[in-house]
Amino acid sequence: MRGGGATANAREIAARTLTACARQGAWSDGHLKKAIRAGGLDRRDAALATRLCFGVLQNALYLDHCLQAFSSRDVHTLDAGVLSALRVGAYQLLFLDKIPPSAAVNEAVATVKRTTRSPGAAGFVNGVLRAMVRSPERVPQPPQGLDSASLSLAYSHPRWLTEAFLARLGPEGTRGLLACHNQQPPTTAQVNTLRTDTEGVCRALAEEGVEAQPHPWLPGCVTFTGSGDLEGLESFRRGLFYVQDAAARLAVLAADPWPGMRVLDACAAPGGKSFAAALAMGGQGSIVSCDIHPHKIDLIRAGAGRLGLACISAQVLDGKECKEEYLDGFDLVMADVPCSGLGIIRKKPDIRYKDPGPLAGLPGVQRAILDNVSRYVKPGGALLYATCTLLERENEGVVEAFLADHPGFVPEPFPLPLAGLGEGGMATLWPHLHGTDGFFMAKLRKRHD
Repeated sequence: MRGGGATANAREIAARTLTACARQGAWSDGHLKKAIRAGGLDRRDAALATRLCFGVLQNALYLDHCLQAFSSRDVHTLDAGVLSALRVGAYQLLFLDKIPPSAAVNEAVATVKRTTRSPGAAGFVNGVLRAMVRSPERVPQPPQGLDSASLSLAYSHPRWLTEAFLARLGPEGTRGLLACHNQQPPTTAQVNTLRTDTEGVCRALAEEGVEAQPHPWLPGCVTFTGSGDLEGLESFRRGLFYVQDAAARLAVLAADPWPGMRVLDACAAPGGKSFAAALAMGGQGSIVSCDIHPHKIDLIRAGAGRLGLACISAQVLDGKECKEEYLDGFDLVMADVPCSGLGIIRKKPDIRYKDPGPLAGLPGVQRAILDNVSRYVKPGGALLYATCTLLERENEGVVEAFLADHPGFVPEPFPLPLAGLGEGGMATLWPHLHGTDGFFMAKLRKRHD
């Protein structure tokens, strides 16, 4: 059991965010950023709050299993605020090396007193966590088996999701993926090559106290850790880079936009693929970036303005509804469709706990978008279908059904800087194999009449 002296405020913010996730369905990353800002945490305490919040979400099923060994009550019947404080305390005891057990326990009790009104909650939290400190031999060890139940508990992924990955990857591959999901990935950014180069971005970031390195295999891309609030950096405000995972950049490489093209990005917000396409085109040509949500159009416009990408125009568009003037109007259409998001669990760990029921309807939505926007592709033009999920029914299943109904489109192989990917016109990127977000892409070419 393990040690550091960060403030109670960081622990309380982590616990409050976890409670908001449980009670209101809030997403941890967005809620946490706002709470850190409102709390005025410095970089060190902000890092602790983030580590505690994400660490609990990455290990929630296992933490509850351990807490249950010391609790006289079913932990799943506890008030959400009480359970959040318990999980934050237990995570410090079991996973962190620099926080004294007494601090973890005392601050969990203080958090409960400040955030809940449950009678006897403070005494209950104190008793459970102190029992854990006194009897570490009673803490259940993570199971080592490769069956779905063992993997689910050891890596805190719901059984249905574990079983879906087992069906695709087998036991060892699934263990590798789930373990990878519980690690913190570095931040990846794309260089605005119309304003600088990779070395220039690294130099500018270094001057602001952020250590960045060129991406190991993707040109025009950098990675960095411990950056804090990126939007506060002068290099960010000057438009020298934008945050985008390598997987999304690879999808644009597969699409292969070139100068002078007319491009439609049908589900564009917050705009990363539009920006990557604009850079690949050298700012020459036109890109129409669309989203169904009006407030997201402002994000695209702001990003394009900051980066100086005048070839991008943004407008509201429902990808499922036909816009007559767009028919046969684009050399390239990109459709990064709404999906279950299960490829970005490393960055948004609470996505794994989504209710699987509503996800069953996503392939229908995805197919409706793909059917519609395919009509905007000129004869001889290209259509890129992409998701940030790893479920076959949302990826290959949608594309294969589309091709069966649209003989005018054919898969087109595309080269990627990762051996063996893209040769059949489709590619899946896996976090544990490729070091990227989980991502799927398919490139389809429209036949000439």
